[in-house]
Amino acid sequence: MKHMTGLLFFLALLWWVLSGYTKPLLISLGIVSVLFTAFVAHRMNVVDDESHPLHLSLKLIRYWLYLLWQIVLSNVKMVQIILSPRPDIDPRIINVQINQRSQLGKVVLGNSITLTPGTVTLQVEGSMMEVHALNAASAEDVEQGTFDERVPVGIEEQS
Repeated sequence: MKHMTGLLFFLALLWWVLSGYTKPLLISLGIVSVLFTAFVAHRMNVVDDESHPLHLSLKLIRYWLYLLWQIVLSNVKMVQIILSPRPDIDPRIINVQINQRSQLGKVVLGNSITLTPGTVTLQVEGSMMEVHALNAASAEDVEQGTFDERVPVGIEEQS
């Protein structure tokens, strides 16, 4: 029940923030669409701890802000590489040990690495992740494991 309530609140807030409508008719249509979406999700039995992780809400917001900052920094580095007369391009594929045990943690980590320019997650198998890096600096950033430490999905969760 708490996951359904959280889903309703999240969908309503998301609808309102993205639409920006304040007229009663449009708000009521938004409420109907949110209720219908939640009803369909409930009937499909997809509202659970993993699909809507309420226990991670505040941690996820902090992580998204950190991820957004890392994306900005990586974009600045990529612009420097692109505009440089002698670009530092030395592509490599690295294998790194990861601490994430849950499937959700591995997905969040892999997608976070892929979202930052200069790196792409190629494969995740067990506790190893294969990553393509544009240069040595990008590879070093991945090997340091900063994302792995900050992913809000706990290591203690087992999948």
